[in-house]
Amino acid sequence: MKKHLFTILFIFILLTSFAQTSIKGKIYDSDTKEPLKGVTIQQIGTEIKAVSLADGTFKITREVSNNKIIISCVGYESQTVEAKENQNIIISLIPKIENLQAIVVSANREEGLRTEAPVAISKLSTITINDAKPTLIAELINKVPGVVMLNYNNEQHGMGIRQPFGTSAYFLYMEDGLPLRPLGVFNHNALIETNVFAISNVEVIKGPASSLYGAEAVGGAINFITQKPTAVPTAKVGIQVDNYGYKRVQWGAGGYASKKLGFYVGGFVANQNDSWQTRSDYRKLSLNVRADYHLSQKTNLIGTFSTNNYYSQTGGSVDSVAYYNRQYSSNTDFTYRRVDATRASLKILQDWNGSSKSSITAYYRNNAIGQNPNYAIRWKTGETTATGEINENSFKSLGLLAQHNQKLNFLQSNLLTGISIDRSPNKNWAYKTELSASLRPDNKSVEKFNLVKELPTDFLVNYEALIYNTAAYAQLGFNPISSIKVSLGARYDRMSFDYDNFLDKSTGNKSYDQFTPKIGLTADLGKSRGIYLNYSKGFSPPNLSAIFRKKTNALPGQDIFYYNLNSALFNNFEVGGWASLFKNKVYVDWAAYTMDGRNELLNIRQPDNSIDFQSAGKTLHRGIEYGITYKPNAEWFFRFGGTNAIHKFIDFTLSNRSTDAIQNVNGYVMPQAPKWVANTEVTYKPKYLKGLRVGLEWQAISSWHQNQINTIDYSDKGAFGFKGVSVVNFRTGYQWKYLEVFLNVINVTDELYASSATRGNNSTDRSNYTPSAPRTFTTGIQYNFAGKR
Repeated sequence: MKKHLFTILFIFILLTSFAQTSIKGKIYDSDTKEPLKGVTIQQIGTEIKAVSLADGTFKITREVSNNKIIISCVGYESQTVEAKENQNIIISLIPKIENLQAIVVSANREEGLRTEAPVAISKLSTITINDAKPTLIAELINKVPGVVMLNYNNEQHGMGIRQPFGTSAYFLYMEDGLPLRPLGVFNHNALIETNVFAISNVEVIKGPASSLYGAEAVGGAINFITQKPTAVPTAKVGIQVDNYGYKRVQWGAGGYASKKLGFYVGGFVANQNDSWQTRSDYRKLSLNVRADYHLSQKTNLIGTFSTNNYYSQTGGSVDSVAYYNRQYSSNTDFTYRRVDATRASLKILQDWNGSSKSSITAYYRNNAIGQNPNYAIRWKTGETTATGEINENSFKSLGLLAQHNQKLNFLQSNLLTGISIDRSPNKNWAYKTELSASLRPDNKSVEKFNLVKELPTDFLVNYEALIYNTAAYAQLGFNPISSIKVSLGARYDRMSFDYDNFLDKSTGNKSYDQFTPKIGLTADLGKSRGIYLNYSKGFSPPNLSAIFRKKTNALPGQDIFYYNLNSALFNNFEVGGWASLFKNKVYVDWAAYTMDGRNELLNIRQPDNSIDFQSAGKTLHRGIEYGITYKPNAEWFFRFGGTNAIHKFIDFTLSNRSTDAIQNVNGYVMPQAPKWVANTEVTYKPKYLKGLRVGLEWQAISSWHQNQINTIDYSDKGAFGFKGVSVVNFRTGYQWKYLEVFLNVINVTDELYASSATRGNNSTDRSNYTPSAPRTFTTGIQYNFAGKR
């Protein structure tokens, strides 16, 4: 009897052991090949669930009687998989095309639903970036509604987001949430220091984001999110060339070396010789490295390193004679720009209990920018002499960013708090050069400047400063009712610096403090529709390079430096919304805003082409931004984005001197402020030839005033007879297995157009044009490998 009982017990234990088994696997994004964290894995018909970890892995216990599990994640197509015994499942989830902006990280400094963020934010996905095959980052950024990124050639650029386009410091540029440059150091052309071949996606916040990111995030903030280690082994290598001497070799590889350690490396080497514009040769090396180490299921380390080495001749702007005759010749043969930028960071992330998580990021930056700039040439009409300058601005940064996120037990609340500390020694010097000017027969324009002599003891700028940037921020989100989410945020920033100004032999300390609040509300209207309201404040203190530049037109008794410059302050009110329509085939988003500025730092061009800085008066920025995507089926995709805006001086004094004919520009439209900007694109990927894509894009910028007194416009006709800038681009490519070939034709109709056209307010001033490239053919071939384990 005992023997039979033992046999029955043994069989029962054996059956029980097989009644439940575990299934292991890994889940990743089909486009980026990055592991997906937080994906829900559930056995169909049961309550058995599991959630994927940071490396994309999961383990779920299942009942033998049911072999099917469903994998679901917000922003991705769900999948049903039939599990098998002892099978390690590898699953790639496909992003939902109809809602490319479902998950964003920049709105709240961590992953969240775009529909819960009361801000205007757009996301450029991996598939958008891969299809564009961009040579320049501007080719990507201009796809965002309400954004204009200007190509000043050789990766030099201007920007316009809820501001006139140009070189102002009212746009914050970040890589993985960290600013590329510290506050106080002029960030124009900072995107030279990025790697277009290591970007996973791009997020653009439009309007002030100072409550989270601090100063300079006024017109907008652009966050370049770099490639994470891939869940499966990946490698890609390719080349691209154009018909004007541009060549680039690019590479990338990623994967997991062990269960805990993953990595990704991506970079390129670019070189250009004998391009369409003389004096435009350049070279660049970019490299990004990232390593993720999973200490445990709740603790992760992330290390990053990037370096960008850049040298370029600079052709600069041309006058109207050269521009309209398509004489893309530089009037100098000595100007250049050199950039060496290195960044490194180490981040530890701790998930305490599912409702509480923290992160600490330590970072390092080492940056030097040296140049003999074309824009610094000062010349008066009719003279045969001129002056220029050679300068260098450098800094080294050590910084710390600590952040904690806590879910609270009332109203589905979430509290985010953080502090940041940045110490950046900064050196900046600029000295004069003597130039000769070869005039054209009319004696009103210069055919060629020549460098006669350097004057290394005649300084325009010469200082050292130790910059301290500190900040504390908090953001509370809660749901008073299920369909309403309220967001309250605030940040306190302090920028201070100890300085030695070697020009007036002075030492001292100066500081700027600012408190920036934000109040936002989002309402879910149901059926994938919603609206939001937002009040936010932005600010930007003057850069040190402006404060310590010697004035060229100071009157007796006046300071010869700009010690009196104040922080620019902005108040922004906006309302916006989004909707998915026609069974998610159409996605629409829009935002209407009004932003008033105080003490906005503006530059006033003098007759000799020098710049006078002023931070005074009032400005108004008002507009509406809108975007629509339409995907009727798997083959066709249509995108349109635009903005209508007005940027005006409300109260702005140009001069207090009674001898000047123009005293103020009250009521005038700001220069380089087009009233309408649009970018539209249609893409076709036929079913009958898998791997083929064909796309056509139209970029349009309406005419704009060249000067502050609105006496001269840039209104040349482009494609379709549109006044201002009107350019058509064509992109096509074909991928067969691991091999991909592509062709981009930029400026298909070979339009003559300017990326910038500016002029001073004096009657003797002449327009300066930055010509854009004629029709350009870029072709390339790339090998893309993705493993399965």
